[in-house]
Amino acid sequence: MTVTLYHNPRCSKSRQTLALLQDRGVEPRIVEYLKTPPDAATLDAILKRLKMEPRDLMRRKEAPYKDLNLQDAGLSRSALIAAMVEHPILIERPIVTKGSKAALGRPPESVLEIL
Repeated sequence: MTVTLYHNPRCSKSRQTLALLQDRGVEPRIVEYLKTPPDAATLDAILKRLKMEPRDLMRRKEAPYKDLNLQDAGLSRSALIAAMVEHPILIERPIVTKGSKAALGRPPESVLEIL
């Protein structure tokens, strides 16, 4: 079964997660999500696998979060997902998926439970 890593090579946690996977003999399919962001349906499916709501996976210190007023409690799930697709810098990383499972690599070792 394919393991996918939503990866930002500039992020130390993302690099650590990749190294952890490779040390365990796992060569994941790497998606550099800043260059190739997931579409809304894919991101929604990832959120469901993570058992998270969109804001739980958002980097709230990034400029688009404030600029787009994403803290507004009246925004719908689909509006928040659309903002993440449009501004992938908002997506927390790294995310590892395998089949119907997903894990956020914070800390990197947390992804081991889905392997």
